[in-house]
Amino acid sequence: MSLTFKPQMITPISHFNKTHKNPSISTTPIYHFNQLTTPHIVFRSRKMTPHAKKMTSRMMIKSSLIEPDGGLLVNLVVPEDQRGVKVAEAEGMVKVGLKKIDLEWVHVVSEGWASPLKGFMREDEYLQSLHFNSMRVGDGGVVNMSLPIVLAIDDECKERIGGDSDVALVGPDGTTVAILRSIEIYKHNKEERIARTWGTIAPGLPYVEEAITPAGDWLIGGDLEVLSPIKYNDGLDNYRLSPKQLREEFDRRQADAVFAFQLRNPVHNGHALLMNDTRKRLLDLGYKNPILLLHPLGGYTKADDVPLDVRMEQHSKVLEDGVLDPETTIVSIFPSPMHYAGPTEVQWHAKARINAGANFYIVGRDPAGMGHPTEKRDLYDPDHGKKVLSMAPGLEKLNILPFRVAAYDTVAKQMAFFDPSRAKDFLFISGTKMRTFARTGESPPNGFMCPGGWDVLVKYYASLQTEEAKSVAVST
Repeated sequence: MSLTFKPQMITPISHFNKTHKNPSISTTPIYHFNQLTTPHIVFRSRKMTPHAKKMTSRMMIKSSLIEPDGGLLVNLVVPEDQRGVKVAEAEGMVKVGLKKIDLEWVHVVSEGWASPLKGFMREDEYLQSLHFNSMRVGDGGVVNMSLPIVLAIDDECKERIGGDSDVALVGPDGTTVAILRSIEIYKHNKEERIARTWGTIAPGLPYVEEAITPAGDWLIGGDLEVLSPIKYNDGLDNYRLSPKQLREEFDRRQADAVFAFQLRNPVHNGHALLMNDTRKRLLDLGYKNPILLLHPLGGYTKADDVPLDVRMEQHSKVLEDGVLDPETTIVSIFPSPMHYAGPTEVQWHAKARINAGANFYIVGRDPAGMGHPTEKRDLYDPDHGKKVLSMAPGLEKLNILPFRVAAYDTVAKQMAFFDPSRAKDFLFISGTKMRTFARTGESPPNGFMCPGGWDVLVKYYASLQTEEAKSVAVST
């Protein structure tokens, strides 16, 4: 299959002035497109083919901007005219310290990604999430909630809180970021939480080692009041669009379908082929203006994943080179931390996009998975993620679009959908293999990734090697 991409010229944004902390990123501007200020879109009507009509009969067409879970999008950020009073009140409360990952969860909950959740989970919410991957809402319905969103504290903090009903949450930099109201403190059974979330208690699970093993033995739940919007001041805040902002942008673009694609790796031409093919399929189904939400995960990731700032620079090059159309693509950062919990976690990823207004979700092989930490095998069955999404309680209103497998066609010399009848002609380049290419300076096959995007990765890994060489020189 041959695809021709035609770059579209659009107005550049004002470049970011902040210096990036990652050594791979230069201080020169890197973001060349503002996906929020694209030109007016010209709609093209097209008749449905007989094949599309047949597909339509098997697939319910659902409007874009479907209702958020619970019917209303949660917004827990205190209005600006009330912040002074709330900050003063928080000063007199017991302070509970937040780790970086805890702050990311405050961000997630405050903007409504976890709607209808209004804070860190109390025990009844936690148990529903842990045992049923869902929660009951006021009208008796069920919403999906596959990951516990909880805050751990230790014995000393529990003792300081005593019988208080409200506490103040303090960020890693010492700033008071929120008030937690009507609190409930309950036991943090780490082994049960790990076993039910990951299906194993094998050592080496990244999120467990980062956020659970060193955490306290108590969980504190309550209603959040976030004193001001969470900002990271890393030059990327412009890309951290809330569910409300995304819904407004979908409306502004007059989207009649929104399809979301999450990734935590750089975008190669196989990803682009999949996303462009999905848009074509939606057009064939009768939609006039499907919009792609390219939604890289922006919270905690394991150490060997490509850092967020490098990924965002690479995504920018993909748009700049016209591999994806900037007029029909919104690139935004999803602020959630990553668990690598396979079929359990992919439900969370899908549910959050419902709250952002997406009515289609692309799911691929082994979503949110990883290699087993102690054995040479995948931790999860690669097909279980998409199967679970098609059955998960609370996700019925979301249309799940399973991946078509793409690989490098050595005959056509481009990324193409895998054809089992000539399997020997296809080369599968994993994320690990891609990172090895970039780290060693070896070029991938022509057509694997746009040249500008590949240059970003090569420069990043070269900078790491330079930093490592300097460290060795200093230590010797």
